Amino acid sequence: MRGHAAGFVARVASARLPLDYSVASLRVVDFLVDGLRKGGAERARVDAVLFGLGAYVGEVLARRAGAEWVDLDESQRAYFGQEVGVRMPDGRVWSPLGKVVNRYEVGSEESLQTFYLTLPGRRSRACAAL
Repeated sequence: MRGHAAGFVARVASARLPLDYSVASLRVVDFLVDGLRKGGAERARVDAVLFGLGAYVGEVLARRAGAEWVDLDESQRAYFGQEVGVRMPDGRVWSPLGKVVNRYEVGSEESLQTFYLTLPGRRSRACAAL
């Protein structure tokens, strides 16, 4: 998944989006997903972009909160609707790919930056969360 995130960042680099794996960059992801929603595209047409954004969000969790990418087991796949997720240092499993889809389907109530900032089980890093 790290490679998917890096590939996505490389593909959008020409747009000069500040995707630097910082927690603050999750506001940019929120903005991008909102743009996709407002554009009115059917979800099937934006799935690849949502996947790239989800990989990016997961990589922010890995780099800033101590998460690690994991293959989800059968019950987790059924719950999250995804094949992969992240395990936090406290053992909890989350689906950044699913969170991005939720942002697309539900809207601003599903902020990815707020998700990170309120995420239980993240490794405490002073200043890394900003």
